[in-house]
Amino acid sequence: MHQAKFSIEESQISFLNHFKKYGFKDKSSMVRKALERLKEELEFRSLKKSAELYAEVYEGDNELKELTETAISDWPK
Repeated sequence: MHQAKFSIEESQISFLNHFKKYGFKDKSSMVRKALERLKEELEFRSLKKSAELYAEVYEGDNELKELTETAISDWPK
């Protein structure tokens, strides 16, 4: 596993020092989990923004709406 050096606030150090209280075996596992959660959140935001943009395009495109309706009309129920 790689190591990294970075600076954090005193309150963050205090929080990390309670890693056992939150069920982590060490500070590193707590930081790794936090980074993974942040990554997932950022990816979710990106996906949500993309979906909003597609919805905006769809809402303004009557031809696309008609094409979609035609395609789903033959879809089995």
